[in-house]
Amino acid sequence: FCAPAVDIISAIEFDKTGDHLATGDRGGRVVLFERTDTKDHGVSRRDLERMDYLISRHPEFRYKTEFQSHEPEFDYLKSLEIEEKINKIRWCQTANSALFLLSTNDKTIKFWKVQEKKVKKISDMNLDPSKAVGNGSIASSSNSSSPKPCLANGSSLGGSYNYLSHDYSFPPGGLPSLHLPVVVV
Repeated sequence: FCAPAVDIISAIEFDKTGDHLATGDRGGRVVLFERTDTKDHGVSRRDLERMDYLISRHPEFRYKTEFQSHEPEFDYLKSLEIEEKINKIRWCQTANSALFLLSTNDKTIKFWKVQEKKVKKISDMNLDPSKAVGNGSIASSSNSSSPKPCLANGSSLGGSYNYLSHDYSFPPGGLPSLHLPVVVV
């Protein structure tokens, strides 16, 4: 098995705690790993070193994230191609649970901030589909190509651009309540 040349690791660096590992490759990618075995016994690396404790097992890391740090470039002044290969990675001081690191190729140094963000998604609508009336089409737009003169309040003299569909029947007692989507974090 032969790995493609861009997948070969060209730089590797632990942060000062030993809990994070960054690797850079010839393809310009940075891959971050997070140590998982320190959470099992709750003792930090520094405390273990003070106690001169022999670790009986190897540290375990899990994939955290990866990103494309550098792209191939061309230096027009020197007529030179600049490889995307990561030459060096350096961790910087963390702040507000974010990780900071520097990565460099032959020409450019880049500063990266990596942090976890909670993804919000719409879980469901609080609409009961069994109570829908008509074909579900409430409003549609007019396809008239002739411009209609507009009044100051935004309405037009020649009729409305939006109108209620004729096959929609209103339930007794008026329109149902407003339904909003529910956002889940």
